[in-house]
Amino acid sequence: MRLVLASNNAKKLAELKALFDGLPLQLQAQGELGVTEAEEPHATFVENALAKSRHAARASGAAAIADDSGLCVKALGDAPGVISAHWAGSVPVQAEREATRRAQDAANNARLLQALQGASQRSAHYSATLVALRHADDPEPLIASAHWAGEILDAPRGEGGFGYDPLMFLPDVGCTVAELDAATKNRLSHRAQAAQQMRALILAHWLS
Repeated sequence: MRLVLASNNAKKLAELKALFDGLPLQLQAQGELGVTEAEEPHATFVENALAKSRHAARASGAAAIADDSGLCVKALGDAPGVISAHWAGSVPVQAEREATRRAQDAANNARLLQALQGASQRSAHYSATLVALRHADDPEPLIASAHWAGEILDAPRGEGGFGYDPLMFLPDVGCTVAELDAATKNRLSHRAQAAQQMRALILAHWLS
């Protein structure tokens, strides 16, 4: 069964391939099929993930899966939420895509530190929602979601990961997400937890 990932993120594709290993699925990024990025105008993770998966399914004529994720900070009313990736506003595009991403991450982290300046309540969680459709008009989408709780530090720590990882401290582990090795992050993360749920849902509802 072909399953189109509604993303061109190579890291997401590799992570989901590993998590879905052993299932009779051929996971393929939408960009390989010439499918463009979908609009994400909604206020919730589940609506945006559904919009992206429906767009990919309709354009490809295949089953599709999408994720929408972000950081929710309690003291900020769960902001930045669905706009986590561009909370500070879009930065100038640079010659290399990775350089643009790093600049965007730095701007977002700076805004987060400014917003929490002097705050005593710094609890937060990463949220991830996965939505899978057999076809664009599937009336029964599979939906999986998970949280990864932590606290926002007042200065970044660690060189790994991306996004808000250098500021997201995990009390149970004793380090930031950016200080975790990739294998540990992929085992503990919000997206990994949601993917494990989705694997079980696909086995139960699509492949049984």
